[in-house]
Amino acid sequence: MPQDLTRDLIDLIERGRDRQLRLAVTGLSRAGKTAFLTSLVDQLRHAGLEARLDLLGASREGRLLGAQRVAQQDLGVPRFPFDQARAALAESPPSWPKPTKGISELRLKIRYRPGSQGWLRPDTAELTLDLFDYPGEWLLDLPLLEHDFLSWSRAQIDDVGLSRRDMLADWRAEMATLAPDDDADEARLAAISEHYAKGLRAAREAGFSNLQPGRFLLPGELDGAPVLQFFPLTGLNDWTPETLSALPDTSVYATLAKRFGYYQSHIVRPFYRQHFRRFDRQIVLVDVLGALNAGPERFEDLSQALTRLMQSFNYGSRSLFSRLFTPRIDRLAIAATKADHVTPEQHTRLVSLLEALLAEPLKNLKYANIPVKAFSLAAIRATEAREVNHQGRTTPALKGTSLTGEPLLSFPGEVPTHLPDASFWARQGFDFGAYRPLPATPGALPHIRMDAALDWLIGDKLR
Repeated sequence: MPQDLTRDLIDLIERGRDRQLRLAVTGLSRAGKTAFLTSLVDQLRHAGLEARLDLLGASREGRLLGAQRVAQQDLGVPRFPFDQARAALAESPPSWPKPTKGISELRLKIRYRPGSQGWLRPDTAELTLDLFDYPGEWLLDLPLLEHDFLSWSRAQIDDVGLSRRDMLADWRAEMATLAPDDDADEARLAAISEHYAKGLRAAREAGFSNLQPGRFLLPGELDGAPVLQFFPLTGLNDWTPETLSALPDTSVYATLAKRFGYYQSHIVRPFYRQHFRRFDRQIVLVDVLGALNAGPERFEDLSQALTRLMQSFNYGSRSLFSRLFTPRIDRLAIAATKADHVTPEQHTRLVSLLEALLAEPLKNLKYANIPVKAFSLAAIRATEAREVNHQGRTTPALKGTSLTGEPLLSFPGEVPTHLPDASFWARQGFDFGAYRPLPATPGALPHIRMDAALDWLIGDKLR
C-alpha cells in the first residue's frame, strides 16, 4: 500500500468519531505564531482553574476539564518548546519567546464533559489536538509551486518596487553582466545568490513580506547547499521559452532552472505534502499594525503576500472520501494580532481593516461555503487599558513597558476601517510601538479574545 495512503488510513482511524483535530497556525514572520501557540497551550492547561475563557462555550458551561501534553505522533519532529517559551515570559523582566527556527509539533489531550447526557454518552470525553509550528519564512514558498523558473523570474522582477530595488543594488549590478546563455560558473552563481539573499534579508528587516525563496531568509540545514544558490534571472524578455529550453545544460539559465526545480520538488513540495495537506482547521495570523507602521509600500506588499499564500491552501468540507484522498481545511479563522497595541475601542476597526485586507480571499472562501471568521486578539497581553483626563476631556490610552524598559502611557492612534488611500498615508499619525509582555502573575497568561478564537476553532468538537 502506498505510504501516503497508509498514513491517511492511520489518521482516519485515529480520528474515530472526530476525536482528533489537526490545527494549522499560519502566519508570516513576526505575526505572533509562537506567542499564539504558547498561549493556546497555556489557556487549555489552566482550563477550569485560573484561565479566563468565558467565550469558549465548554469552559463557560463548566464542562472543560483541562488538557495535558502527550507524546506526539511523529517522533522525528522536535516538540514545540512550550516550557522554554513559558519560562521566558516568567523572567524578571519578562521577555518574548524566541521566534521559530524550524518545524515543531505538540499534541494535547483535552478532556471535557459532553454537553448532553444519555445512556450511550460517556461521562467524560477526550479530544486530541495536534498543533504545528514552522518558520513563517518557509510559508512564502508555497505559491512558488505555481511557477516554472521562467515565470517565477519574471514575477519576481515585476514585484521589485522602488524600495526593494535599492536593497538589491548589489545583485542588480551583478545581473547586468550576466546572460542566460553564459557558461555557468559555480563560484560566481554562489556569490550572486548571496547578494540576492542579502537583499531579501534587508527587505524583511524593512517590513516587507512578499519575499521568495523563503529558505533564503532562514536556510537552516540547507545553508551553503547548491539548492539555495539560485535567483531570478533578468533579461529574459528577449528570449522565448523554446530558445531558453534549447540552451545547453552548462548554461546559466539551465543551471538555475535545474536548481529551481530541485528546490520545488525536494524542499517546498514535501514540506506542503507532509504537513499542510492533512489539516482540519486553520488560523491565519496577520500583523496588520506592523504593516501600517511600515508604510504604504509595505502594506500593499503584505496584502499581495497573504492573497497568494491563501491560494496555496485547500479548503472544503470533510467527508470519508476527502479524508482519505483529498483532505481539506473545513473551518478558518483570520486574526489581527497584537490587539493590545491599540486601545479597546479600536479593536472593531482593526477587524474591519483585516477583512478589507483579505477581501478577495474571503470572497472566494464564502463562495465555496467555507466557514470563516475574523478576530482581533492578543495571545499574550503586553499593555493595560487606561483613561487619561486632561482639561475635562477623557482620552483612552495604553500603559505598558517598552522593550528597553521605559514605562509608556500613550494613545497610539486610530486604525482605518478600510484600505488606506494616498490621503490617509499623507496625514497618518499613529505609532503602534513594541512592548514587553506584562509581568508574570499566577495562573494562565493574560490575553484578549483567545477564548473566542478557541471557541471558533475547536468549540464544536467539545459539545
